[in-house]
Amino acid sequence: MKDRKKLLAVTLLLLAGVGVSQLALAQWGRRGRGRSIEEDRRGVPMWEVDRRFPGDLFTFARVRYDSYYGRGGGGGWSTDYPDSDLNFSLRLQQLTTIKVDPVPVIVELTDPKLRDYPFLYMIEPGGLVFSEQETVALRDYCLSGGFLMVDDFWGDSQYQNLEYELSRVFPDRKPFEVPLEHEIFHNVYDLKEKPQVPAINAAASGVSWEWSRDGSDTSVPHFRAITDDEDRIMVFICHNTDLGDGWEREGENEQYFREYSVKKAYPMGINIVTYAMTH
Repeated sequence: MKDRKKLLAVTLLLLAGVGVSQLALAQWGRRGRGRSIEEDRRGVPMWEVDRRFPGDLFTFARVRYDSYYGRGGGGGWSTDYPDSDLNFSLRLQQLTTIKVDPVPVIVELTDPKLRDYPFLYMIEPGGLVFSEQETVALRDYCLSGGFLMVDDFWGDSQYQNLEYELSRVFPDRKPFEVPLEHEIFHNVYDLKEKPQVPAINAAASGVSWEWSRDGSDTSVPHFRAITDDEDRIMVFICHNTDLGDGWEREGENEQYFREYSVKKAYPMGINIVTYAMTH
């Protein structure tokens, strides 16, 4: 996995003169529907990749889990799929020199090929309960150089559920709030604040947050991390924010796209991937 990261890091020279607004706004409104990700890419164009060098290709990998019975509830692993995965892969390909696979994948933590994917994306963990096999597999993956991004969950009870499940994975490590000064907020796009992205319906009501089921305050976004012994972030937790909706919904409403997709969701997502693939 570390060799894979080194290969990808070589290609990580960002196009300094190209911003989200320059490329993405030119294609706002691109969206479609279909039966499957293979049959209909929701209007997202394909691009050529060199399959002879799979180790030099970034693939967006989403974690599939079967549990929905945790303490805080949640929408499940497939929320925002496949539009968010397709759109983010496209924008990462357009806005950086990373070689990106146009076809994102779904993986389970117990998949023997999990280490083929140095970056994992997991969503809506409020109802997540890891199996014993999953806790072992995730611990081994992260301590071997892997990176897990957790996104789209709101309120205290959903966070407490995730925190408990991660304590089973890493009994000796606790999540901590990542300060705004950390490089993950500045390595590509220089973010002046921690970005909060609401679901598109919540944004339509004029607020940047979503209400939680437990009535707790969700107006402040939190970005927490678990690190390894070398202070490398292994798990990056995006709480009280929904970056995935900023990717998924980019073609549905121009105001939402300009305010949340362009300014927050894509810059933060690209920063996270850049960190993951260079550490």
